[in-house]
Parts: sequence; C-alpha cells; structure tokens
Amino acid sequence: MTTAPRCVIAIDAGTTGVRSRAIFPGAAGPVVASYREFTQHYPEPGLVEHDAVEIWQAVRQTLLDVIEQVGEASVAAIGITNQRETVLAWNRVTGEPYGTAIVWQDRRTAARCDQLAADGKLPLVRSVTGLVLDPYFSGSKMEWLLANRDIPVDEQLAFGTIDSWLVWNLTGGEVHATDTTNASRTLLFDIRALEWSTELCALFGVPMQALPKVMPSSGRFGLTSQACGVPAGIPISGIAGDQQAALFGQACVQPGMAKNTYGTGSFVLLNVGPTCPEPADGMLTTVAWTLADGTVAYALEGAIFVTGAAVQWLRDGLGVIASAEEVGPLAASVADNGGVFLVPAFTGLGSPHWDPYARGTIVGITRGTTRAHLARAVVEAMAYQTRDAVDAMCAAGGVEVRDLRVDGGASAMDAMLQMQADQLGVTVRRPADQETTALGAAYLAGLAEGVWPSLAAIGDEWQEAAVFEPNPDRRLADLGHSTWQRAVERSRDWVSH
Repeated sequence: MTTAPRCVIAIDAGTTGVRSRAIFPGAAGPVVASYREFTQHYPEPGLVEHDAVEIWQAVRQTLLDVIEQVGEASVAAIGITNQRETVLAWNRVTGEPYGTAIVWQDRRTAARCDQLAADGKLPLVRSVTGLVLDPYFSGSKMEWLLANRDIPVDEQLAFGTIDSWLVWNLTGGEVHATDTTNASRTLLFDIRALEWSTELCALFGVPMQALPKVMPSSGRFGLTSQACGVPAGIPISGIAGDQQAALFGQACVQPGMAKNTYGTGSFVLLNVGPTCPEPADGMLTTVAWTLADGTVAYALEGAIFVTGAAVQWLRDGLGVIASAEEVGPLAASVADNGGVFLVPAFTGLGSPHWDPYARGTIVGITRGTTRAHLARAVVEAMAYQTRDAVDAMCAAGGVEVRDLRVDGGASAMDAMLQMQADQLGVTVRRPADQETTALGAAYLAGLAEGVWPSLAAIGDEWQEAAVFEPNPDRRLADLGHSTWQRAVERSRDWVSH
C-alpha cells in the first residue's frame, strides 16, 4: 500500500487577497490552491483600511477548500505569510475587532512620525529596531488606534499584525502570538534582544500586555481548533512576513544570498547572517527569520516604492500600452533608451534615498523620443533602482552579493533581467516556482515538523528556470547608471515642505 505524500498548506494573506496552497516535498503532489479577494477601504485620501473579519473568512474558506482537495490526513502543518505592518486591535473575550485594520500603505500618522523625528527619537528607533520613523510601520498606527477609537485598555485588549490575528482565530482564541519577522516591523521590537522594547512601547503608549508573544519563525505556535470551523489538531508551525518568507522561499539561506521581488514596488533583501549590522543610511535592518534551534538570520532590506506601478502608469495614465504584457517587447524594440531616463518617484523615493518629497521625473526627451523609448526607460528604471539598493546594502553590510534570485510579475521580462545582471555585475536567477512567499511559509512550517529535514534539503528544492550572466565589460552599464543618478538628483526634494 502506498502512503500518500504529506504536504504543508501555506496561507498567503496578502494586501488584496488570500491564497491557500498545498506544497508537497519535491513537488510530489498536485498543484492545489484556492484564492479569495477581499475589500479595500479608502475612507479618505492617504487612508487605507481592511475588514479583519473579512480577511479571516477568506482565510478559512481557502484553507477549507485546499484541505477538502488534499484530504485532512495528508496535511502535516500550516504555514502563514502575511502583509507586514498592517495592524488591528481586538477583544480577546468576544473576538471582535475594534474597528478596521490600518493597512501598511496608510499615511495617517505621517505628522506624528515627523514630530518624533523632530523630538530627536530617530536615533533610538534606528538603533533598537533597524527601521526609520515612517507611518509604514505599525507602532504609530497602534498609538493612533488607542487615541482615536473607543478601545478599553484592559486585560481583554489584543494588538497584532495579520499573522497573529489569524493564529488567534485558527486556535480558537487560545494563542496570541507572532514571529520575530513580523515583530521586527512594528517599531516596538528590539531586533538584537529579540523581545519587545519597554522604552519604545512607552514612547508609543502601547501596553505590552496587549502584544502577542514573540516566537521563532519556524516552530509550533499551536494547533487548529474545531471552534474556528476547520479540522482540529493541525499544527501551525511557521510564520513570516511576506518579504522574509520570499527570501526563505528562494532558499537564500547563506550570507550574501539576495532576492528581489518585482511587484507594484520592489523589495530587495540580502541575507547578512547571524550578526545584526549597525544601522545604515537608507537601508532597513530586519530579522530575516529565527528557527526553533535558536538560529537567527538578519537581512538588509531595500524598499523600492514604484517598479511595476510605472508599467501600470504607462498603460492607464498615458495609454502608451494597452496591456502590461506589451511593455517588455516594446522596450526591446529599440536598441537603447535614446537618452531618456525616467525616475518613477510618484510617491517619493524609497531605499536608499528615503525622500518623500521627490517626484517622478523624465529627462533627455528629444523630438525623436518614441513610446518605445519611454517603455525602455521604465524597464531600465527597475534595474537601476535595484542597483542603487544593492550597492547601498553591500556598503552597509560588508557582504558581497553572490547572485540575485528574482520573482514577481516583472521578472518574466528576460530583457529586464539581463539589464539587471549587467548593472549588478552578478548572475540573476529566476526560479521555476514564482510563488516564493507561499514556499517560504511552507518551508518554515515543514522544517519545524520534519517534512523537510534541514536547510540543505530546502535548498535542494529550489529549481532554476532561467539564468542571466552579466556582461564582463562594465563600461556601458556604469555609464548608464551614472546618468541615471543625475536624473535621480533632479527628482529629489521637488515638493515644497
């Protein structure tokens, strides 16, 4: 009698939807997945909210869909990866949230972050958390919730990011926990001590007893409860924020290994090993993951606000292309950019500049400029922005990038990946399985439950679909990059403040 292969179900709770997917060791089983979108709420410009109950319902339904298809007996564990920084408060007794969740994109606390910086709090925040004072992160959002909603500060109050909300629901309210990667994005977590910071919790007025217990990214958090409407007794054994999960899913388990996700924006993460580096200008320092045996890995992160969104702008804003798929062939139809450089600082510049007052800039236009040159400038901007982030990371971390593993929608463009290899001077590798966040969550959970016996076994799972080697002659790449940097300078500090 043949025993059916055991799988791990990854719950990928993203910003616009939830996907649950069964992942089998060695890709031994069928592709089984279920997806549900949920509502985006925009009460005012700059404000973004989610209904946490709707997210939980989407998770439960997609999880049930997958369990029904693979069979309960074949599920070894559940892993969770989630949109980071989005935060909510709820009542531990009733299970009801205190209003909507505030999403990572929300900018309502920008003035508060500016005030804290003016009060001289940035060095403290940088040294303890590795982050910057920005409304992107969760701490000022929690402070806002306490100040603006009728939330009793008592033993029934729970604060958490989406991962801890899902764990709480999956365990029937038995477990209030998060992992180190999500905790490291709150502005409240000491990334060296790996515990909540009493000083920062006091600064933001967040009661520590309301925060979740912080646990390793790979390890058993609890068991599913029948009270939540899914089969009972399934271990929940891996959690990581989406970008850290993608780093793990790309099997970047050694220092010097890096990944870039080319989505609406891009997130470059570089594994810098077990020692937390000092804060570096323009870079975020974050926990990459922690394992049940005490292993800790740190990462430098470069957040690029606009990459794929610039392609959407060409399509929806300018009508230069009819579909996003056209941009690659259109960009490749010309030999070069015709001297045109586009800096897509539509909402400011992220790493390594962190300039909220920068704005989008196009330079070098002549009468001979065509829509193909604009398309090429957009594609090249993806490679240039990534180089800026990687160069700053290497300088800050003292680690050389071995190669760059890539995923996300724009990574389908071979021409762009060749540009990226040429700009970085390192090999760029595209994996066979692009759902790297789900893979990372599954690997973390499966490692804890013995589905994968070691990090080496996870590394063996990674399969390459395409490889792009850099041109050894760097002169053209460096010339283009130096001109790009001139264009960036022209975009800087554009908005009055």
